[in-house]
Amino acid sequence: MADFVEVCSASDVPAGGAKCVTVKGKKIAVFNTPAGFYAIDNSCSHKGSPLCDGFLDGTVVMCAMHGWTFDVRTGESVSNPGAKQAAYPVKVEGGKVFVEV
Repeated sequence: MADFVEVCSASDVPAGGAKCVTVKGKKIAVFNTPAGFYAIDNSCSHKGSPLCDGFLDGTVVMCAMHGWTFDVRTGESVSNPGAKQAAYPVKVEGGKVFVEV
């Protein structure tokens, strides 16, 4: 059963930035975008590079290693149809970020 788990304070993820967290053994990248907070698997489906080290433009993160791009809202690749990261529901309450895993 999936549960919302507190992963960090909202202030730990700067606007336009990301933070890597581990939840139930999974490495997850949490993003603070102009549209809100989102979370996807941290390991790029291409070669495993950490997406939290990528470049965020709005709601699209570009992997720093090979330039693959993913929409952090859905986990779907923008540049490579069929490639996808797992996406996790996020909520922010009382200044804390929670991810459902």
